[in-house]
Amino acid sequence: MQDSVWMKTMMGWSLVGGVLPWTVFGVTTLVAVVLLALMIVGEIHPRPCHTSPDSQSAVPGASASAASGRAAHLTLWSRPLPLSTIVMVAAAMVGTLAAWLVSDVFLVFGVSLGWPVICTIGAGIAALGFAIAAAARTHRMRRVCAIALVPLILISTGLGVDGIYGEYQTVGSLVGYAPYASIDSVDVHKSAMSVTQWLANAQRDALPDIPQQGKVLTVDIPNTRSDFHARRAMIYLPPAALSKQPPALPVMELLAGQPGSPGRLIAAGGIAAMMNGYAARHHGLAPIVLVPDQNGADTHNSLCADTTQGNAETYLTQDVVAWAKRTLPVATDASMWAIGGFSQGGTCTTQLAPRHPEIYGAMLPVDGELKPTNGTVDEMVRDYFAGDRAAYDAQVPVNAIDATGSSSQALFAGAGERDTESIKNMRTIAAAARKAGMEVTELLVPNTGHDWHAVQAVWKPGLEWFGQRTGLGTMTKSLKGYSQVEVLQ
Repeated sequence: MQDSVWMKTMMGWSLVGGVLPWTVFGVTTLVAVVLLALMIVGEIHPRPCHTSPDSQSAVPGASASAASGRAAHLTLWSRPLPLSTIVMVAAAMVGTLAAWLVSDVFLVFGVSLGWPVICTIGAGIAALGFAIAAAARTHRMRRVCAIALVPLILISTGLGVDGIYGEYQTVGSLVGYAPYASIDSVDVHKSAMSVTQWLANAQRDALPDIPQQGKVLTVDIPNTRSDFHARRAMIYLPPAALSKQPPALPVMELLAGQPGSPGRLIAAGGIAAMMNGYAARHHGLAPIVLVPDQNGADTHNSLCADTTQGNAETYLTQDVVAWAKRTLPVATDASMWAIGGFSQGGTCTTQLAPRHPEIYGAMLPVDGELKPTNGTVDEMVRDYFAGDRAAYDAQVPVNAIDATGSSSQALFAGAGERDTESIKNMRTIAAAARKAGMEVTELLVPNTGHDWHAVQAVWKPGLEWFGQRTGLGTMTKSLKGYSQVEVLQ
């Protein structure tokens, strides 16, 4: 039991703040300062340079000239501090250029990483260059410090990038540790009342017994209609859903990016804390959160469509929805259902909701794309749609909104301030939604890019907004009252 408690504690250590990252940063800085001090001392008190007797020339003038040349050569290349500094500057330039090319020119990750990430990588490579050069051109304690500094720099750079992006929130998320029980471990009852009745009972102090917090659970959702090979889904059940007489609750179906997974969305999105906080202020009420897997693997992009590579759309809109309505205390009306997601999950959101207005009444995408993307359009038409261009075009969000979107739907979209491409995408899709008569909200998140910090900043007011739409409670402040976001329109 002690091992289990220790394991859970260790897996729960934060990677984006708190003791662990700051300890790593502190130790890295300390070792770097010690190394630099030793190198400065070495510059002030250099080791004596011994010369052999036969190195002295019989010709005084020639001897002086040769010695001068050798001294100049030694001054430039055999002094560790100047040489390491030169290598550091060169490494900074090369590392920053390489990171920029990977991020913004070749778009290896599909989106720009943003300048904070690019500069952090460049700084890390610069520090590595300094440490490696110091280890190669020095001795004794200085070499030990330089060698010890290399892994510390690598870890610190990784933590720095993760702190900016927010992908891995805990040690557990880094190694794939999932401390969540199966849904089979709890008793789930079908709804016995409406949200309105639940609130009325709360006013009379007549609510059934409920736990103080909700639970995150795992489940294998049957792929009966789609035959789509999905990984285990995650769900969040608020306290009200865990009672013996739960109300019919609204649903948020949330999708991770690619690469990504349901567990990563739960952790990086801060879903449990966000929902538990909301439930604590609303008599145990919060949306039930469904986090299905739309891709099947980190390396696969399903385009969230029914294609030759799998029927992801049918899985998400039929298998997942039917399972939830059959198994959980959820409301069935489209006005009580929302779909949302980050990055590729955000793109899926604005594809699927307009194509299925009978299921989803609201959309909450963050940093989504303008169209499904995995290679060029021609490649996707060939590899996913068997050459049917019209089938691909129907999946493009603005086309889906124009063709089947409903004026009863609402769009609550956001993008990080530094993710300029996603901002353009959001504005284009929002314009199409307004044209279709939808209620539209556009948020900008200052000091963020294509990252999970933007997701959390958008979904916090988004939860309040959706809660008001579904009768869970009224918003206590306007969107302009949320300091983490700016309202564009």
